[in-house]
Formats: sequence, structure tokens, C-alpha cells
Amino acid sequence: MSALRGCTVLHLDNHVLAIAKPAGMPSCPDDTRDPDALTCCKDFLKERFDKPGRVFLGLVHRLDRPASGVMVFARTSKAASRLSESVRERNTKKVYAALVRGCLSEGGNLEDYIRKEQNRVYVTSTRSQGTKLAQLDYKPMFYCERNQLTLLQVHLHTGRKHQIRAQVRDERLLI
Repeated sequence: MSALRGCTVLHLDNHVLAIAKPAGMPSCPDDTRDPDALTCCKDFLKERFDKPGRVFLGLVHRLDRPASGVMVFARTSKAASRLSESVRERNTKKVYAALVRGCLSEGGNLEDYIRKEQNRVYVTSTRSQGTKLAQLDYKPMFYCERNQLTLLQVHLHTGRKHQIRAQVRDERLLI
């Protein structure tokens, strides 16, 4: 299990591998060369099943580096195709939890436009060249008055990079 480097196996069968990815770990290899979930899972499968050579593992979705959560990988090309189609067709329900500083007593929805500049994401209320529509719904699940923290359940309608963090920040709330 050392190959997992902080990830926890939630489900493993012949078709899929589901893990809990820790915050701070990239989903797949990036320029930092930090340990990533995809490579760690491939190493885990290679070790677990004593496989020589390369291990196939399909990345069908990503979680941003700062986010922790469940990631599902395909163990076969057929599973990768079906899971990718399910994500693309929006048949997969993704629910996020975000702990924000501030009080939100009611749920709502946010619809903005996001643009990316030099690895930073900006939110604007108007559409312009280089922006992409970003939509989400949120509802408060718990509020801690002492610490002024609200736990939000977030449902994304679009899946932009750092979308939740950017849109919540634009509402003057900090994750």
C-alpha cells in the first residue's frame, strides 16, 4: 500500500478503481513532478497484482490539486470509454463540499464567466473573448457561529478549473 502515498482505496474490481485523493496531490503528472494520483494508482496496481511492464489505468475525470475527494479510474479501455461517455453526457453526479469563511443561511446559484490568465482564474459577470460560462448551485449544510464557517454542498453545472474556489471568492467568501 506504500505506492498509494496518501490515497485510500475505496473500491477495486476488474473494471474500476476508486480512491480518496488527498488535498495537495495533483490528479495526473504535471510540471512539478510531485507524486500524483494516477501514477500512484498505477504503481499500486502493479505492486498489488505483481504485473510486469506498464499498467493501463484510464483517467476519466480530474480533481484540482487543492481539492480532496473521490476519483474513479478505469482499469480497462472499455470501462474508460463508458465512464468518459457518462461524464461527457453529464450522467455522473458530482457533489462537492466546500468549507467557507462567512455565514450563508440560504442556498443559491452562481452564474459567471471565467477566464484564465497565467495560471490564475478570474470571474466576470459579462461574456467576452476568452471567457467560459461557469454555473453552480450551493446550499448550506452546517454553520458554525463560533468560527464563522459554513459548510456548503456544491453542485457544478459546468466543470471549469478552480471554478468553485473562483466563484466563491468572487462572492467575498474564502474556502
